[in-house]
Amino acid sequence: MAPYRTTRVLAALPEPLYRSLVWLDVRLAMLFSVGLPLVLLIWASVRKEGSLVRLLGIYWKVASLLLLATLLLTDRRPLGFVVLLLAQLLVVLSVWFWVDLNEELADLPPWRPLPLTLRIWRWSLTVWAVLGALLTATALGCLAPGGLAQSRCAAWIQPPLGLHRHVEGLFAFIFGGEWTPAVAAFIGYVGLVAYVVGLLQWLLVRLPKQGRIAGDF
Repeated sequence: MAPYRTTRVLAALPEPLYRSLVWLDVRLAMLFSVGLPLVLLIWASVRKEGSLVRLLGIYWKVASLLLLATLLLTDRRPLGFVVLLLAQLLVVLSVWFWVDLNEELADLPPWRPLPLTLRIWRWSLTVWAVLGALLTATALGCLAPGGLAQSRCAAWIQPPLGLHRHVEGLFAFIFGGEWTPAVAAFIGYVGLVAYVVGLLQWLLVRLPKQGRIAGDF
């Protein structure tokens, strides 16, 4: 019941404060779900820390769902809210689920900069994703017919549209083509289908066979 109460409290916030929280969530997402894991992946690759590279590789595969949610929201597709909520929950699962990688990480000296930074990132990512999922849950009302007309739903559409404008200019400069919200949504749907197929294959085939062992995930 606690998450439900928290979601109701967030939904009842004044609109300016609610909009500020959405933008804060976006900025934290850029830090904890994109910036830091990218730096950690490069760092771990340079240091040849196999277990950390595997963990971060798994994370990036799962976190690609965040990008798909952004593409769908760019074209105001309500499904994007559901995908965003699931993505925030799955990224937490992706960094804690694996028994073998957890054991290998625990065996690394805790005072070394790379393992210490990764541990801090995992906890920071978890806190952001859980709180972000609670905030995203308040936007599920946007799935109702005409729900996107609500001002609070618009708060969630603005960040993807802002990103789209930057990508649009870069896309036109490099490829000479037009990057439209409809194109973004189409790529989002295609990517989502591929993601679901891969997830089902893992759930039905690999998970029963390997359990919580990452292996060559």
